[in-house]
Amino acid sequence: MSESDSKVAKGSDSKVSSNVFAIWISLFSNLILTGIKLIVGLMFKSQVLIADGVHNAGDVIATAAALGAAKVAQKPADEDHPYGHGKSELIGSAMVAIIMVIAALFIAYHSFESFFHPAGEASLVAFAAAVVSLFWKLWLYVYCMRISKTTTSKSLEATAYDHLADVYASIAAVIGIGAAIVGERNDIAFLSYGDAAAGIVVAYFVLKLAYHMGKEAVDVLMEKAVSPEKLLDYERLVFSIPEVKRIDRIRAREFGQYVMIDIRVGVPGEMSIQEGHDVSRKIKQTILHHHPDVEEVLIHLNPWYIDDPQ
Repeated sequence: MSESDSKVAKGSDSKVSSNVFAIWISLFSNLILTGIKLIVGLMFKSQVLIADGVHNAGDVIATAAALGAAKVAQKPADEDHPYGHGKSELIGSAMVAIIMVIAALFIAYHSFESFFHPAGEASLVAFAAAVVSLFWKLWLYVYCMRISKTTTSKSLEATAYDHLADVYASIAAVIGIGAAIVGERNDIAFLSYGDAAAGIVVAYFVLKLAYHMGKEAVDVLMEKAVSPEKLLDYERLVFSIPEVKRIDRIRAREFGQYVMIDIRVGVPGEMSIQEGHDVSRKIKQTILHHHPDVEEVLIHLNPWYIDDPQ
């Protein structure tokens, strides 16, 4: 293995380690928060806190799925998977989205049902639990999203969005429980149902994020092309190689946490095989240098002559 290849391998291992560590942090955090919310919610009959606790229990399953996907994604390419296992992260993202939809429907149902029962007693302990959850989840979202941007990990990005859904849920819980406390202490009947109303708001935001995550996972699994802006930048880099006279075709697709590019270019027909090989190497190295998320660049050379039609 060359020195440059060794550096790439070490960098890849470092990214995987960062992803796995962040997901472990998320898993333990979700376990702790699930316990806090369910215990406090059941003790003080806070519908939104119970619903949020159930959502967090779903997060435990989702985070475990993301952890498994991240571990599979780090496996090297083999005979059965010559392009690696990167798409396993998208399967993890899709599982997270499905679990979030189920959690949202559960939250909405039980919150709506609460309107047909006497409002429960508002609790400062439940309010404090919601505030703790809000700031804890906000920190987890920022932490996981920052690492996912650095490592281009789809499963970690999905985990970050799941934390963001919990941030919205906690904001709604804080407002709802706070409104219920104010309503109870000032004898304002409709505010006493703030807890239940907050649960419906939570469900909406969770569903919205689940749709976003699920759509992105399906797009990548269906090998949707990268954005036109990225393709234009790839073209610019290819044309920065003096020997390249024409781009006949350029395609790129996301493959989990990395990108695969296929290029057909025209180079002077009188070039030797060695010269053509050197041009291909220049193109690949140039793209990889400017786009660390690109894993492979497949290049096909076509002969070009000065009198060829443009």
